[in-house]
Amino acid sequence: MGFAQGSALKDKIRRARNDVLTQLEAFRLQQPGWMPFNIYRFCAEWRASRFLAGPLLRDNPDMIRRISGLAEGAGVNLRTIHLFNALEPLLSSVGDCTACPGACSAVAVRGRRSFTGEPMIARNFDYLPLVQPYYIIRDCRPKGRNRAIEFTTAPLAGAVDGLNDAGLAIVYDYAFTTDQPDTAAAPISMLISEALERCSTVTEAAGWISSRPRWGGGLLMLADASGDIASLELSSSRNHLRRPPSGEDVLFHSNAVRSAYMREVEAPRDAVYTERAPTALRGQRLHESSERRDRRFEQLLAETELFSADTLSAIMADHGQDGVPGEFTPCVHSSYWQTTACLQFFPKSRRLRVAYDSACKAQYENVTL
Repeated sequence: MGFAQGSALKDKIRRARNDVLTQLEAFRLQQPGWMPFNIYRFCAEWRASRFLAGPLLRDNPDMIRRISGLAEGAGVNLRTIHLFNALEPLLSSVGDCTACPGACSAVAVRGRRSFTGEPMIARNFDYLPLVQPYYIIRDCRPKGRNRAIEFTTAPLAGAVDGLNDAGLAIVYDYAFTTDQPDTAAAPISMLISEALERCSTVTEAAGWISSRPRWGGGLLMLADASGDIASLELSSSRNHLRRPPSGEDVLFHSNAVRSAYMREVEAPRDAVYTERAPTALRGQRLHESSERRDRRFEQLLAETELFSADTLSAIMADHGQDGVPGEFTPCVHSSYWQTTACLQFFPKSRRLRVAYDSACKAQYENVTL
């Protein structure tokens, strides 16, 4: 599977090494001023290999094979693939408020709040536009396990989002957690891909992911064909599963955790990006966008009784009460990150809709398992 991905996307993977890493400010900010970029990139690749190779061999041998296949298929050094897969947790480390991997929002509905009765997840993937050309949808068919359609990027072994043929959907928003594992471990994206291979229900997937060694923070929205929906809050050392209150059939999150237990390892609510963060973020409060988007989602969802796919699309495309798009609206338009992809998942009918665009301009394409 890794070799097939690397072979099909070799040009994208090679361009990403030269173009994305060169332009990625959060990555370049850690480069010593006296060190040439080629040497800095080599050192970063070597460090990523040192971090990932041992833990993956111990805990995720299938991912070791997939990463090796990716490198071989793309004709690049294995260390290059290690670096791309390590960037996810490395850039999400906000202990000193230096970086942030993205924004993102997710809404799940079911039962009486769903126009068809089918559970649905809608999500905005808010990220850097320079990464958008490397988005892919891949069809994963592991022998003896669940087939899955996954949204990810060309060099990644793991999945950002996915839907399997058992009717389980998982989508991934980043979280601002501060705890670090005792040793490096698999990024959350790899655990999502593993869970889609092995699990059929929300309960199974939440249990699997929570039990695995991991590196990084995230909020996962999960739904299955039976109509179960949940938000799984994760850090490197903790987890909390949140389901809708009794009688409710809608759930949402952006990038802020809800449970008091998880807030103990979340960056403080008054934290501000420092001068070591990308230029456009400096001086801003870390959680402001999440908090304001959450308040807007709460208002929009309360005003709507019944949701269709189109209704969810309109909510995800919202530009706030004044209709002006910005960094605090569900459809994000800012000087740093933007809504660069929109996806909708329908676990019961095993299909998804995807658009690589802002939510306000999305023209969805259908993919069916």
